[in-house]
Amino acid sequence: MEMMDNHSVNVDSGATKEPLKRGVDINYGIDDSPPWYLSIFMALQHYLTMIGAIVSIPFILTPALCMEDEDPSRGIIISTMIFVTGLVTYIQATWGCRLPIVQGGTISFLVPTLAILNLPQWKCPSKDVIAALDPEAKTELWQIRMRELSGAIAVSALFQVFIGYTGLVGKLLKIITPLTIVPTVSLVGLTLFSHASETASKHWGIAVGTIFLMTLFSQAMTGVNVPTLKYRKGHGLQIGWFPLFKLFPVLLTIMIMWSLCAILTATGVFPEGHPARTDVRIRVLQDASWFRVPYPGQFGIPTVTLAGVLGMLAGVLACTVESISYYPTVSQMCGAPPPPLHAINRGIGTEGLGTVLAGLWGSGNGTNTFGENVGAIGVTKVGSRRVIQWAALIMILQGVLNKFGAAFILIPDPVVGGIFCVMFGMIAAFGLSALQYVDLRSARNLYILGLSIFFPLVLCLWLKDHPDFIQTGNETLDSTLSVLLGTSILVGGCLGCVLDNLIPGTAEERGLVAWSKEMALEVDSDETIESNTFDFPYGMSLLRRWRWTRHVPFLPTYKMKL
Repeated sequence: MEMMDNHSVNVDSGATKEPLKRGVDINYGIDDSPPWYLSIFMALQHYLTMIGAIVSIPFILTPALCMEDEDPSRGIIISTMIFVTGLVTYIQATWGCRLPIVQGGTISFLVPTLAILNLPQWKCPSKDVIAALDPEAKTELWQIRMRELSGAIAVSALFQVFIGYTGLVGKLLKIITPLTIVPTVSLVGLTLFSHASETASKHWGIAVGTIFLMTLFSQAMTGVNVPTLKYRKGHGLQIGWFPLFKLFPVLLTIMIMWSLCAILTATGVFPEGHPARTDVRIRVLQDASWFRVPYPGQFGIPTVTLAGVLGMLAGVLACTVESISYYPTVSQMCGAPPPPLHAINRGIGTEGLGTVLAGLWGSGNGTNTFGENVGAIGVTKVGSRRVIQWAALIMILQGVLNKFGAAFILIPDPVVGGIFCVMFGMIAAFGLSALQYVDLRSARNLYILGLSIFFPLVLCLWLKDHPDFIQTGNETLDSTLSVLLGTSILVGGCLGCVLDNLIPGTAEERGLVAWSKEMALEVDSDETIESNTFDFPYGMSLLRRWRWTRHVPFLPTYKMKL
């Protein structure tokens, strides 16, 4: 595997002028095109990394949709998510921010999704009632909920499209401070703890074993490389070293624990019907068709309600801030200049467009930058845009293979529960990491932090137990307030934002100085004028002839500052 050699490949000349020696240790830079056979192999690594992160989402989503465990449509939803991930990733890497990032499903949208589905009109009937329904009624039971989610996701994402393509992202980040981001992102993980405990408790031994392997592979064995054969032109076969545990800790953990559950199932240790058995949902795989092309409106025309749209805005805002924080990091890792304003604007706008497409396709989720794939770039030293484009093509093809998506439904619940414990904990920690910018010795900051994290949990859990408490006499207003006040990340983010912007505090105390440097949003387009890294692949000569394009925030010819 040539990509793991210690040699460096020449990257864009603009990157070598950076004082921080951006991409000095890179094997393939952002504008490099590795041979097609190497590109496909390296693209497979990104694909496998993505699968490990995306496969857990339907395990929370489908039960909330009132879908039975053995419903083959669960495989269709996974295939749809993979298909949309590939489609949006290609658009983002080619015409969006043009960074080598993967855009896919995100946990951030699950919190408002569960708040919407907790409304009285969307709560699931008992299992006995569902079991007594005929097949058509069962299908309509979950599809009507999917249509509600699809409409809410697609319409709320138009806000992200708007702030991205109009260049309002920078203005928005002036009020979205670190003390806004911390509760917004960390509450994504904290709010979902009940789902992790419910799934893991189906067999604590398997769940703890999953956590142990995840910890072992991702933390203790990251420096352990596995010997592999590689071929280099003119040198023949050689032995190379591949960071297997550092690159694929989630996938390795799932495969090992899945295999262990299969052995315990075959030997009869797990009795019939035990949730840790690997054949509990075997019917899903048997009934799934081999090929199926996902298409917009495949579950019916999306419906739109005010409560759903406003609730989903919380997920959109969380994803926006999270993606912006990745752009400077990815750019430096792959040897590119700092992303100019037009690339950031276009990236956020394109992510919003991708979430609109995800809603229309019926994935039940939005799109966001995958942090796991960002880490893969740092490990492999491969930051080529062409590799991500190949990975997107693989995702699109796999999304058409319906059997493949159905296979992941067979992962035993306790294994998924163990993954949840790690994944939700990491999301909470990622949100808390923004505290590095603020002064934690300040009583002001501690007050805002504590209140904006604790109060949303109290309020949202209470409203979940008392869904009929809000009675204004208007059903639409009741539903809207129930969703807004029941979405912890929205309550926490708004509370943190209001308190941080109203309570007096210095810029250094609030972390605004360090935060503005991290976001790299003050980059003048003149600094990167010699580089065409973020230019469109076609049509640039035409754009440069039109002077008005210099005032369009998402075009590469944009020259204005914030």
